[in-house]
Amino acid sequence: MSTPSSLASPEPLEPLATKGPTTPNQWVSVADAYASESPVNAMSVDVEDYFQVSAFEQQVARGQWDDLELRVEANVDRILELFARHDVCATFFTLGWVAERCPQMVRRIVEQGHELASHGYQHTRVTQQDEREFRQDVLRTKGILEDLGGAPVLGYRAASYSIGADNLWALDVLEETGHRYSSSIYPIKHDLYGMPEAPRFAFRTRGEGGLLEFPVSTVDLAGRRLPCGGGGFFRLFPYQFSKYLIQRFNRTTSQPSIFYFHPWEVDPEQPRMAGASAKSKFRHYLNLNRMEARLERLADDFVWAPLRDVYRIDY
Repeated sequence: MSTPSSLASPEPLEPLATKGPTTPNQWVSVADAYASESPVNAMSVDVEDYFQVSAFEQQVARGQWDDLELRVEANVDRILELFARHDVCATFFTLGWVAERCPQMVRRIVEQGHELASHGYQHTRVTQQDEREFRQDVLRTKGILEDLGGAPVLGYRAASYSIGADNLWALDVLEETGHRYSSSIYPIKHDLYGMPEAPRFAFRTRGEGGLLEFPVSTVDLAGRRLPCGGGGFFRLFPYQFSKYLIQRFNRTTSQPSIFYFHPWEVDPEQPRMAGASAKSKFRHYLNLNRMEARLERLADDFVWAPLRDVYRIDY
């Protein structure tokens, strides 16, 4: 299989759909929306449970998953209620393993107008798969989600943003298996993931007609690249600083910001994982008790939509 053309310097997509604050059900021009300071950003949720994260994969074998308390459905319901209160619509990147065990949760996501997308079957990083295994994984998950959700699955996000410079072949596989876009490359330097040389904004992997890639948002500030797209950094930074970074991203790039979080992040009562390193525990448990309140503020301070709508991806 051929390797996609260089990702270092393609032209980013032009700014796409945005929404003005006085016309919440009508799409308006980019210029009008930015004049009113209400760009539409992309909200996403990576649907996995607390014991399925990469940080704990040495503590919990996949064969043990069925023996652990499943908390993801109740947490997703809390998120759906929060989104409904604030008129937020989002993309839910969902594990196939979770979908099989929580089919009604999947149907509620779709029935409430959100986008259902793939997070792979059981949170296996792409760096741990060869091409055949990856193809089987994404096809299996796509089939499960489409059967339960009743609509085509257009998007995919790799576990732990595990598509990068050494496995760009995965983007070819996603395109060949009927996916329209990926949000799997993080243009940042990190000890666990990242491709800092990748474009910071939405781009096509092969130019016109290629698979769309939507990187999670980052801001270049004072000579450093900072993440402003959620995850653990949203829990680490004070909320006002995260808000400033997203506003700066919108203002300086004229691009939609892409944000993500996990259902376990709104669950401070989740069981604690024995045997994990202090670093992993710090990253996973930091400020869980503050997360839901911060999401409430985030939902009020910005306008949010699913990736498929922000980027006008047709079925």
